[in-house]
Amino acid sequence: MGHGWEGAVLKLFRAKDFTFTVTGAERLTEHFARVRFTDGGMLKVTGVHPTMWVRVWFANAGRPHQRGYTLVDPDPEAGTFNLDFAMHDGPACEWALAAEAGETIEATVQGSAFTAPDPLPPRMFVFGDAASLPAINSLLAAMPDVPATIWFETAHDDDSRLLVLDAGLHRLNLVPRKEAGGHLVTEARTALPGLIGDPREAYAWVACDFKSTRGLTSLLRKDLGVPKHRVNAMAYWR
Repeated sequence: MGHGWEGAVLKLFRAKDFTFTVTGAERLTEHFARVRFTDGGMLKVTGVHPTMWVRVWFANAGRPHQRGYTLVDPDPEAGTFNLDFAMHDGPACEWALAAEAGETIEATVQGSAFTAPDPLPPRMFVFGDAASLPAINSLLAAMPDVPATIWFETAHDDDSRLLVLDAGLHRLNLVPRKEAGGHLVTEARTALPGLIGDPREAYAWVACDFKSTRGLTSLLRKDLGVPKHRVNAMAYWR
């Protein structure tokens, strides 16, 4: 399957293409499915970093369709990893539900990066939802001694079940999705001023829908004065 104009643009940015092979699949919850893969040599070429994601290509009515997914439990020595799919309508989830061992799928690596905050913050502020749940787990595991306050936007009661939290370090705030994500921004606007402390030492990681991510980034940088390099924000979906 060709990758169309998106693939051509990615090639201009020296993106690397790989073929993954399915080794198994399982349903984790009613709203999450996991597919296991061998990496086609990717991890030895790219290495691994926290929140690492790849662009996976799916067929959509005969046209190429790419979506980003965070690697779960990547093992460079074994050349294996998992991808977790939050269930919703669309070609990616349809593919995941039907995936069987031996199937292959194409992927592109370009755009994924992570720089740990230096110095480490006294507390992290994390904003995400079902789409960014695997990345949140990766982030927390990468900084196991840093306390974190997490605002997790939920559409289903079991959305947060797969979060891997340390009860002594992590405070979880479940926020129901309302007002097209606006409710999450309102909750943050109320809570953050009393928690942020010295904005120069703060660190925030934001990965929600486009509108919420933009609103939270503005709140952190413009209203609360957190320096640009201490806010790691990426819209995971629209």
